[in-house]
Amino acid sequence: MESPLVVGVDGSDPALEALDWAVDEAVRHGLLLRVVHASLWERYEGVVPSWTTDRPPGQVLAEHVVATAAERARRRAPGLGVTTAVLAEEPAAGLLAEARTAAAVVVGSRGRGAFAGLLLGSVGLVVAARSPGPVVVVRGDRYALESRHGRVLLGVGEHGADAAAVRFAFREAAVRDAELDAVRAWRRPAHTPAGHPLLTGDEGGSDERHATGLLEPAAREHPGVRLRRSTVEGPAHRVLTERSAAADLLVVGARRRAGPVGLELGRVAHRALHHASCPVAVVPRREPEDAEADR
Repeated sequence: MESPLVVGVDGSDPALEALDWAVDEAVRHGLLLRVVHASLWERYEGVVPSWTTDRPPGQVLAEHVVATAAERARRRAPGLGVTTAVLAEEPAAGLLAEARTAAAVVVGSRGRGAFAGLLLGSVGLVVAARSPGPVVVVRGDRYALESRHGRVLLGVGEHGADAAAVRFAFREAAVRDAELDAVRAWRRPAHTPAGHPLLTGDEGGSDERHATGLLEPAAREHPGVRLRRSTVEGPAHRVLTERSAAADLLVVGARRRAGPVGLELGRVAHRALHHASCPVAVVPRREPEDAEADR
């Protein structure tokens, strides 16, 4: 059976936005939607004895959150297959466990317990930084959330990890019938000597060639995707967050290493998750040497 699209819900407004976005995404790709709520109510309220029919208030609330979300999903897309799960786990840990068998995990930009002033909740940050598969943090205005721009934005970085992100971005552009805006940002050295290629007409030339090499295989697989290549001078995190105002989805790559090494988000992905004007997909790829070591 094909892997489901997993969406984390907690009853908050950002979670409902993520749910609606996930419903539309599941329909686009023909995926099953799995609605998940994770909380540690069992730790604080204890397990109810088997001889009683009473349920702890935390369990009742968790089941209500999931049931309400599933009903909302079915009303938005009546033909969509929806399953649900209530996990007695810390939210980030529960979603990371789900990510192992998911096509992708979708979360809101903030949860019920986040401080109002935070730009990104801790759960979304941890899941995006540690998930073995793609994670989409849903944020942005109505135009982006409803995919009205007709554009997917892809950040093309320096590492081979971007190959997975490139494939993801092409698939998204294909199912949305959207333009793919592939952007490679470069920085002019502070002290550029005379005769340097940057001063003789080859500004960003190596960056353009690098981007072309990464994009060509996926472009051949998706010949119908309208591809726009851009090489822009400036910090990548700034270039992408600014251009995200005219995109429905921003796709960035991330590298993963085996073992608990803490949060693994580069500067570009971190800034995008906090400041982008549209949903952000973080697409990881594990380092080859780490994958080999696990065998």
